[in-house]
Amino acid sequence: MKADIYVLLNQDVEVAPNWIEPVVQLMESDHNIAACQPKLRAYAHKDEFEYAGAAGGWMDILGYTFCRGRILYTTEKDNGQYDNNQDIFWATGAALFIRSACFHEVDGFDPFFFAHMEEVDLCWRLQRAGYRICYCGASRVYHVGGGSLPQGNPRKLYLNFRNNLIMLYKNLHPADKVIILPQRFFLDLLAAAKSLFSANPTDARAIFRAYRHYRAWRRNVWPGYADDRLPKPRLLSLNGVFHGIMIWRYYFLGRKKFSDLAGKKK
Repeated sequence: MKADIYVLLNQDVEVAPNWIEPVVQLMESDHNIAACQPKLRAYAHKDEFEYAGAAGGWMDILGYTFCRGRILYTTEKDNGQYDNNQDIFWATGAALFIRSACFHEVDGFDPFFFAHMEEVDLCWRLQRAGYRICYCGASRVYHVGGGSLPQGNPRKLYLNFRNNLIMLYKNLHPADKVIILPQRFFLDLLAAAKSLFSANPTDARAIFRAYRHYRAWRRNVWPGYADDRLPKPRLLSLNGVFHGIMIWRYYFLGRKKFSDLAGKKK
């Protein structure tokens, strides 16, 4: 029997009672909703949002990902501030509802990614195909997180940098590519330099390794991709895109919460 909706659930997730029905009802209200996620709270601190998806994934104008309820390493307590359903840029792979027809239409997950950013890449392709990605505030699950690769692991850092670069190159409109990628290269070089000056050469090596393998991917893998059949709209035309640079607001303006990010797209 073929399912209309796939539910992809990590092994380290605890579900709340009646967590499926609200998401299915939301998706049935609009068949243009291709994917949806529940509210993701932390298993160890059940009143706080969890890093991997929180209240729905967003992206800024340079391709940095974050969530409602979680920006970089700052997570918020859930006080009902994100109970509303909302269009988002990406839905977490820890608890992902996705229409089977849409999943196969865009060729599912990119097997090259292995881990990290694979759900962001998938949701971006779904938006490119004209579908919506949503967050359902009435459904709740609890995620342990870090079971595969904990925070601070150099391989996690490597995969995040490598896969983010590949995702941007695959999905960006050509006009966005020439603007965004050079800025990312510069900022990533600064991140590597900061690691070196902070006596953390392992992280710097992980970033340089990510760039080396990104270049190898462009040379050896990208020519064989067939997903260019999907349109490539400008980044700012998509749902769940913050019209600013998230890391600037976070580090230099001290805006640690999603609600504090001025200029976000509603």
